Amino acid sequence: MSFNVTVQPSGRAFIVNADEALLAAAIRQGIGLPYGCKDGACGSCKCKMIEGSVTHGPHQLKALSPEEEAKGFILTCCGVAHSNIVIESRQVTDESAYPIKKMPSRVSSLARASHDVMVLRLQLPAGEPFKYHAGQYVEFLLRDGVRRAYSMGNAPHTQVETPGIELHIRHMAGGTFTEQVFGSMKEKDILRIEGPYGSFFLREDSNKPMVLVASGTGFAPIKALIEHLQFKGITRPAVLYWGGRRPADLYMNEWVLAKVAEMPSLSYVPVISNALPEDNWSGRTGFVHQAVLEDLPDLSAHQVYACGAPIVVDSARADYSALAGLPPEEFYADSFTTEADKADQAAKAA
Repeated sequence: MSFNVTVQPSGRAFIVNADEALLAAAIRQGIGLPYGCKDGACGSCKCKMIEGSVTHGPHQLKALSPEEEAKGFILTCCGVAHSNIVIESRQVTDESAYPIKKMPSRVSSLARASHDVMVLRLQLPAGEPFKYHAGQYVEFLLRDGVRRAYSMGNAPHTQVETPGIELHIRHMAGGTFTEQVFGSMKEKDILRIEGPYGSFFLREDSNKPMVLVASGTGFAPIKALIEHLQFKGITRPAVLYWGGRRPADLYMNEWVLAKVAEMPSLSYVPVISNALPEDNWSGRTGFVHQAVLEDLPDLSAHQVYACGAPIVVDSARADYSALAGLPPEEFYADSFTTEADKADQAAKAA
Protein backbone atom coordinates (compact mmCIF):
# COMPACT_ATOMS: atom_id res chain seq x y z
CA MET A 1 0.00 0.00 0.00
CA SER A 2 1.16 3.53 -0.74
CA PHE A 3 -0.16 7.07 -0.33
CA ASN A 4 0.08 10.37 -2.20
CA VAL A 5 1.80 13.32 -0.54
CA THR A 6 1.18 16.82 -1.91
CA VAL A 7 3.38 19.72 -0.86
CA GLN A 8 1.86 23.20 -0.83
CA PRO A 9 2.20 25.90 -2.06
CA SER A 10 4.48 24.40 -4.76
CA GLY A 11 2.03 21.66 -5.71
CA ARG A 12 4.84 19.11 -5.95
CA ALA A 13 3.81 15.55 -5.13
CA PHE A 14 5.38 12.19 -4.36
CA ILE A 15 4.46 8.66 -3.30
CA VAL A 16 5.19 7.23 0.14
CA ASN A 17 4.96 3.58 1.12
CA ALA A 18 2.81 2.63 4.10
CA ASP A 19 5.81 1.88 6.34
CA GLU A 20 8.14 4.58 4.99
CA ALA A 21 9.04 7.91 6.58
CA LEU A 22 7.87 10.88 4.53
CA LEU A 23 11.34 12.37 4.29
CA ALA A 24 12.93 9.15 3.04
CA ALA A 25 10.33 8.95 0.28
CA ALA A 26 10.82 12.61 -0.63
CA ILE A 27 14.61 12.24 -0.85
CA ARG A 28 14.25 9.10 -2.96
CA GLN A 29 12.06 11.00 -5.44
CA GLY A 30 14.06 14.24 -5.55
CA ILE A 31 11.63 16.40 -3.57
CA GLY A 32 13.59 18.98 -1.60
CA LEU A 33 11.85 18.88 1.77
CA PRO A 34 13.84 20.66 4.50
CA TYR A 35 15.78 18.48 6.92
CA GLY A 36 18.90 18.23 9.04
CA CYS A 37 19.63 15.23 11.25
CA LYS A 38 17.10 12.76 9.75
CA ASP A 39 16.48 11.09 13.14
CA GLY A 40 14.04 13.27 15.09
CA ALA A 41 16.63 15.31 16.97
CA CYS A 42 16.80 18.76 15.39
CA GLY A 43 13.33 19.75 14.16
CA SER A 44 14.57 21.12 10.83
CA CYS A 45 12.10 18.95 8.92
CA LYS A 46 9.06 20.21 10.84
CA CYS A 47 6.12 20.96 8.55
CA LYS A 48 2.43 21.81 8.94
CA MET A 49 0.06 19.01 7.92
CA ILE A 50 -3.02 20.41 6.21
CA GLU A 51 -4.83 17.13 5.50
CA GLY A 52 -4.35 13.48 6.36
CA SER A 53 -3.09 11.23 9.14
CA VAL A 54 0.50 10.62 10.32
CA THR A 55 2.07 8.77 13.25
CA HIS A 56 5.55 9.50 14.54
CA GLY A 57 8.43 7.24 15.42
CA PRO A 58 10.82 8.10 18.27
CA HIS A 59 11.82 11.77 18.37
CA GLN A 60 12.95 14.41 20.81
CA LEU A 61 10.49 16.81 22.39
CA LYS A 62 12.61 19.80 21.43
CA ALA A 63 12.16 18.77 17.80
CA LEU A 64 8.37 18.40 18.10
CA SER A 65 6.48 19.14 21.29
CA PRO A 66 3.04 17.67 22.09
CA GLU A 67 1.61 21.18 21.75
CA GLU A 68 3.03 21.54 18.26
CA GLU A 69 1.79 18.09 17.28
CA ALA A 70 -1.69 19.03 18.53
CA LYS A 71 -1.58 22.05 16.21
CA GLY A 72 -0.92 19.81 13.22
CA PHE A 73 2.86 20.00 12.91
CA ILE A 74 4.75 16.86 11.92
CA LEU A 75 8.34 15.69 11.56
CA THR A 76 8.78 14.24 8.11
CA CYS A 77 11.94 12.35 9.11
CA CYS A 78 10.00 10.01 11.42
CA GLY A 79 6.40 10.60 10.33
CA VAL A 80 4.63 7.69 8.61
CA ALA A 81 1.49 8.32 6.58
CA HIS A 82 -1.77 6.43 7.11
CA SER A 83 -3.65 8.19 4.32
CA ASN A 84 -3.10 10.57 1.44
CA ILE A 85 -1.76 13.77 2.99
CA VAL A 86 -1.16 17.42 2.19
CA ILE A 87 1.66 19.27 3.92
CA GLU A 88 2.91 22.84 3.78
CA SER A 89 6.59 23.49 3.11
CA ARG A 90 7.49 26.80 1.53
CA GLN A 91 11.07 25.64 1.05
CA VAL A 92 10.00 23.22 -1.70
CA THR A 93 10.07 25.35 -4.84
CA ASP A 94 11.68 23.51 -7.72
CA GLU A 95 13.35 20.35 -8.91
CA SER A 96 16.79 21.34 -7.64
CA ALA A 97 17.74 18.20 -5.72
CA TYR A 98 20.83 16.34 -6.88
CA PRO A 99 20.88 12.53 -6.94
CA ILE A 100 22.25 10.86 -3.81
CA LYS A 101 25.14 8.52 -4.55
CA LYS A 102 27.33 6.11 -2.60
CA MET A 103 30.95 6.31 -3.63
CA PRO A 104 34.47 5.52 -2.45
CA SER A 105 36.75 8.41 -1.54
CA ARG A 106 40.46 8.64 -0.89
CA VAL A 107 42.02 10.82 1.82
CA SER A 108 44.12 13.34 -0.09
CA SER A 109 45.22 15.47 2.88
CA LEU A 110 44.82 15.97 6.63
CA ALA A 111 45.69 19.40 8.02
CA ARG A 112 45.14 20.70 11.55
CA ALA A 113 43.41 24.07 11.48
CA SER A 114 43.49 24.32 15.29
CA HIS A 115 44.23 22.07 18.27
CA ASP A 116 40.89 20.28 17.81
CA VAL A 117 39.84 20.92 14.19
CA MET A 118 41.10 18.88 11.24
CA VAL A 119 40.56 19.91 7.63
CA LEU A 120 40.10 16.66 5.75
CA ARG A 121 40.19 16.65 1.97
CA LEU A 122 38.78 13.72 0.02
CA GLN A 123 39.53 12.74 -3.55
CA LEU A 124 36.42 11.42 -5.31
CA PRO A 125 36.12 9.05 -8.28
CA ALA A 126 37.37 10.52 -11.55
CA GLY A 127 34.87 11.60 -14.14
CA GLU A 128 31.82 13.69 -13.51
CA PRO A 129 32.27 16.18 -10.63
CA PHE A 130 30.30 15.46 -7.47
CA LYS A 131 27.17 17.61 -7.72
CA TYR A 132 25.84 19.32 -4.61
CA HIS A 133 24.59 22.66 -3.35
CA ALA A 134 27.01 24.76 -1.30
CA GLY A 135 25.96 24.09 2.30
CA GLN A 136 25.01 20.42 1.93
CA TYR A 137 26.69 17.47 3.64
CA VAL A 138 27.82 13.89 3.10
CA GLU A 139 27.63 10.88 5.39
CA PHE A 140 30.52 8.54 6.06
CA LEU A 141 29.46 4.89 5.94
CA LEU A 142 31.27 3.18 8.81
CA ARG A 143 31.16 -0.37 10.15
CA ASP A 144 27.95 -1.97 11.49
CA GLY A 145 25.75 0.55 9.70
CA VAL A 146 27.10 3.53 11.67
CA ARG A 147 27.00 6.88 9.86
CA ARG A 148 28.57 10.26 10.57
CA ALA A 149 27.60 13.45 8.76
CA TYR A 150 29.87 16.37 7.83
CA SER A 151 29.21 19.43 5.70
CA MET A 152 31.27 20.29 2.66
CA GLY A 153 33.48 23.28 3.41
CA ASN A 154 34.03 24.12 -0.25
CA ALA A 155 31.59 25.24 -2.92
CA PRO A 156 30.96 22.88 -5.86
CA HIS A 157 32.78 25.06 -8.43
CA THR A 158 36.08 24.72 -6.54
CA GLN A 159 36.31 21.10 -7.68
CA VAL A 160 37.38 22.32 -11.13
CA GLU A 161 40.73 23.63 -9.88
CA THR A 162 41.08 21.44 -6.78
CA PRO A 163 39.19 18.15 -7.26
CA GLY A 164 37.46 16.72 -4.21
CA ILE A 165 35.65 17.95 -1.14
CA GLU A 166 36.79 19.63 2.07
CA LEU A 167 35.42 18.74 5.51
CA HIS A 168 36.06 20.43 8.87
CA ILE A 169 36.08 17.86 11.67
CA ARG A 170 36.18 18.72 15.36
CA HIS A 171 37.76 16.18 17.68
CA MET A 172 35.25 14.59 20.05
CA ALA A 173 36.92 12.52 22.77
CA GLY A 174 35.88 8.90 22.31
CA GLY A 175 34.10 9.67 19.05
CA THR A 176 33.77 6.67 16.73
CA PHE A 177 34.92 8.61 13.68
CA THR A 178 36.85 11.59 15.04
CA GLU A 179 39.24 9.40 17.04
CA GLN A 180 40.11 7.75 13.73
CA VAL A 181 40.57 11.12 11.98
CA PHE A 182 42.87 12.45 14.70
CA GLY A 183 44.60 9.14 15.34
CA SER A 184 45.09 6.39 12.78
CA MET A 185 43.84 8.03 9.58
CA LYS A 186 46.45 8.78 6.95
CA GLU A 187 46.67 9.96 3.37
CA LYS A 188 45.45 7.51 0.71
CA ASP A 189 43.08 5.75 3.15
CA ILE A 190 39.81 4.74 1.46
CA LEU A 191 36.49 5.83 2.98
CA ARG A 192 32.93 5.33 1.75
CA ILE A 193 30.58 8.30 1.63
CA GLU A 194 27.01 8.98 0.56
CA GLY A 195 25.40 12.25 -0.45
CA PRO A 196 24.63 14.99 -0.99
CA TYR A 197 22.18 15.49 1.85
CA GLY A 198 20.54 18.48 3.48
CA SER A 199 18.30 21.42 2.65
CA PHE A 200 20.78 24.06 3.82
CA PHE A 201 21.79 26.05 0.76
CA LEU A 202 21.45 29.57 -0.59
CA ARG A 203 18.04 30.64 -1.83
CA GLU A 204 19.12 32.55 -4.89
CA ASP A 205 15.61 33.73 -5.82
CA SER A 206 15.68 36.30 -2.99
CA ASN A 207 17.36 39.71 -2.84
CA LYS A 208 17.09 40.06 0.95
CA PRO A 209 20.20 40.88 2.97
CA MET A 210 21.65 37.82 4.68
CA VAL A 211 22.85 37.10 8.19
CA LEU A 212 25.25 34.14 8.34
CA VAL A 213 25.59 32.69 11.85
CA ALA A 214 28.21 30.04 12.62
CA SER A 215 29.43 28.45 15.83
CA GLY A 216 32.59 26.37 15.80
CA THR A 217 32.83 24.06 12.80
CA GLY A 218 29.39 25.26 11.74
CA PHE A 219 31.62 27.60 9.75
CA ALA A 220 32.25 24.84 7.16
CA PRO A 221 28.97 25.12 5.22
CA ILE A 222 28.99 28.90 5.70
CA LYS A 223 32.44 28.98 4.07
CA ALA A 224 30.99 27.08 1.11
CA LEU A 225 28.15 29.62 0.88
CA ILE A 226 30.61 32.52 0.87
CA GLU A 227 32.63 30.90 -1.92
CA HIS A 228 29.42 30.36 -3.87
CA LEU A 229 28.33 33.99 -3.40
CA GLN A 230 31.66 35.21 -4.75
CA PHE A 231 31.71 32.77 -7.67
CA LYS A 232 28.18 33.67 -8.76
CA GLY A 233 28.76 37.41 -8.38
CA ILE A 234 25.89 37.73 -5.90
CA THR A 235 26.12 41.12 -4.21
CA ARG A 236 23.29 40.90 -1.69
CA PRO A 237 24.57 42.30 1.62
CA ALA A 238 25.81 39.49 3.87
CA VAL A 239 27.23 39.67 7.38
CA LEU A 240 28.96 36.72 9.02
CA TYR A 241 28.81 36.29 12.79
CA TRP A 242 31.22 33.53 13.78
CA GLY A 243 31.31 32.47 17.42
CA GLY A 244 33.81 30.46 19.43
CA ARG A 245 34.79 29.98 23.05
CA ARG A 246 38.38 31.16 22.51
CA PRO A 247 39.95 33.07 19.58
CA ALA A 248 41.69 29.89 18.37
CA ASP A 249 38.24 28.39 17.70
CA LEU A 250 37.91 30.83 14.77
CA TYR A 251 40.30 28.54 12.93
CA MET A 252 40.02 30.23 9.51
CA ASN A 253 39.83 33.83 10.70
CA GLU A 254 42.46 34.99 8.20
CA TRP A 255 40.56 33.33 5.35
CA VAL A 256 37.42 35.27 6.30
CA LEU A 257 39.32 38.56 6.53
CA ALA A 258 40.73 37.95 3.05
CA LYS A 259 37.25 37.32 1.66
CA VAL A 260 35.90 40.48 3.29
CA ALA A 261 38.67 42.42 1.53
CA GLU A 262 37.67 40.86 -1.81
CA MET A 263 33.87 41.09 -1.40
CA PRO A 264 32.44 44.59 -0.70
CA SER A 265 29.03 43.10 0.14
CA LEU A 266 30.46 40.86 2.91
CA SER A 267 31.17 41.97 6.48
CA TYR A 268 32.37 40.01 9.50
CA VAL A 269 31.78 40.04 13.25
CA PRO A 270 33.81 37.49 15.25
CA VAL A 271 32.39 36.79 18.71
CA ILE A 272 34.17 35.08 21.63
CA SER A 273 32.28 33.74 24.65
CA ASN A 274 35.06 32.65 27.02
CA ALA A 275 38.12 34.80 26.31
CA LEU A 276 40.94 34.60 28.85
CA PRO A 277 43.37 37.45 29.70
CA GLU A 278 46.17 35.75 27.80
CA ASP A 279 44.04 35.81 24.62
CA ASN A 280 44.34 39.62 24.44
CA TRP A 281 40.91 39.64 22.83
CA SER A 282 39.54 43.13 22.18
CA GLY A 283 36.62 42.18 19.94
CA ARG A 284 33.02 41.26 20.62
CA THR A 285 32.26 38.96 23.53
CA GLY A 286 29.21 36.96 24.56
CA PHE A 287 26.98 34.56 22.68
CA VAL A 288 27.08 34.76 18.91
CA HIS A 289 23.33 34.61 18.30
CA GLN A 290 22.79 37.46 20.76
CA ALA A 291 25.38 39.62 19.01
CA VAL A 292 23.14 39.53 15.95
CA LEU A 293 20.19 40.84 17.96
CA GLU A 294 22.32 43.62 19.43
CA ASP A 295 23.30 44.83 15.96
CA LEU A 296 20.12 43.98 14.05
CA PRO A 297 17.07 44.29 16.31
CA ASP A 298 14.79 44.20 13.25
CA LEU A 299 15.28 41.11 11.05
CA SER A 300 11.89 41.29 9.35
CA ALA A 301 13.44 41.97 5.93
CA HIS A 302 16.38 39.53 6.24
CA GLN A 303 17.24 35.91 5.58
CA VAL A 304 19.24 34.01 8.20
CA TYR A 305 21.52 31.03 7.56
CA ALA A 306 22.65 29.42 10.84
CA CYS A 307 24.96 26.46 11.44
CA GLY A 308 26.60 24.87 14.43
CA ALA A 309 25.77 23.69 17.92
CA PRO A 310 22.08 22.89 18.54
CA ILE A 311 21.86 25.39 21.41
CA VAL A 312 22.97 28.19 19.10
CA VAL A 313 20.69 27.21 16.22
CA ASP A 314 17.66 26.61 18.44
CA SER A 315 18.14 29.89 20.32
CA ALA A 316 18.58 31.83 17.08
CA ARG A 317 15.50 30.25 15.52
CA ALA A 318 13.31 31.14 18.49
CA ASP A 319 14.69 34.59 19.33
CA TYR A 320 15.02 35.99 15.84
CA SER A 321 11.34 35.42 15.14
CA ALA A 322 10.01 36.31 18.60
CA LEU A 323 12.24 39.32 19.29
CA ALA A 324 13.33 40.62 15.88
CA GLY A 325 10.40 39.78 13.59
CA LEU A 326 12.23 37.34 11.31
CA PRO A 327 9.68 35.41 9.21
CA PRO A 328 10.11 31.74 10.29
CA GLU A 329 10.33 30.63 6.66
CA GLU A 330 13.40 32.84 6.17
CA PHE A 331 15.45 30.93 8.76
CA TYR A 332 17.60 28.21 7.20
CA ALA A 333 19.70 26.03 9.46
CA ASP A 334 21.91 23.01 9.87
CA SER A 335 22.15 21.93 13.48
CA PHE A 336 25.32 19.94 14.21
CA THR A 337 23.77 17.38 16.54
CA THR A 338 26.47 15.04 17.86
CA GLU A 339 25.97 11.48 19.05
CA ALA A 340 26.64 12.78 22.58
CA ASP A 341 23.86 15.35 22.14
CA LYS A 342 21.46 12.64 21.02
CA ALA A 343 22.36 10.39 23.95
CA ASP A 344 21.93 13.27 26.40
CA GLN A 345 18.52 14.18 24.98
CA ALA A 346 17.42 10.52 25.06
CA ALA A 347 18.48 10.25 28.70
CA LYS A 348 16.54 13.38 29.59
CA ALA A 349 13.47 12.11 27.77
CA ALA A 350 13.70 8.78 29.61
